Amino acid sequence: MIDVLDDLSSGTVGFAFHGTVTGHDVDEVLIPAVTEAFSCNDHLKALLEFGPDFKACTLAAAWDDTLLGLRHWDGFERLAVVTDHVWLRESVRLIALLLPYPVRLFAGGDRDQARRWLGESLGTIHLSQEGPITRVCLIGRLDPGVYERIEPELATLLSHRPVRLILDLTDFDGWLGLGGLIHHFSLLQEHRHDPERVALVGGPAWQRFGQRLLARFSGAETRFFDRSRRLEAEAWLADGAAGPAQPTTPTREAVVREREVVNLG
Repeated sequence: MIDVLDDLSSGTVGFAFHGTVTGHDVDEVLIPAVTEAFSCNDHLKALLEFGPDFKACTLAAAWDDTLLGLRHWDGFERLAVVTDHVWLRESVRLIALLLPYPVRLFAGGDRDQARRWLGESLGTIHLSQEGPITRVCLIGRLDPGVYERIEPELATLLSHRPVRLILDLTDFDGWLGLGGLIHHFSLLQEHRHDPERVALVGGPAWQRFGQRLLARFSGAETRFFDRSRRLEAEAWLADGAAGPAQPTTPTREAVVREREVVNLG
């Protein structure tokens, strides 16, 4: 049996599974509810609760559920699964690797936490224009919806030539699921010819690898700067002279500007 959870926030569907779930349950309850929700929303978040009385899904139900997922492959933003069944938790972990949206497991007693996770804003992208420099700051863990929301504003900023871009990864924690990563590289592919110079500011080794990847992906001159050399990155972007990347010690001017910032703080 499947019960529809009707006390969720807008844009979220939820289902509680009991006993043995059959194909008939999926056809009569789950699919109509999801289809109706998609008629009112372009994207959905989903909550699935499997209580202690849940036993299994029949083969027909599992197949119908797979078809539903394929049909709306790009429609789900986030999935929370609440269960204490060990075998089900392991299955969800395997399935999550194949899904383009983030999936998170919660214990049976963490239903409220699961609902908060579905409703909270997990990450964001800040865009700004500061003189000749376009600044893109990636903050937190990003899901696919973030990229869709900033695309119009990003296209406007990148329409001003020449484009000198600083990609600030200082507070970036990665992507939530495969979908976020796919959207990230799709955006890079679409705008790969816009910037003429890109400075990546960050710290961890995997972010340094991002600079090398971006250099291959884009025709722009790219350089990585440690977060402590942020002012030097801005000076390099503002400088009109082109030249090969030489990550040396900070210039005297950059050091003076850093000290001024510290003194003011």
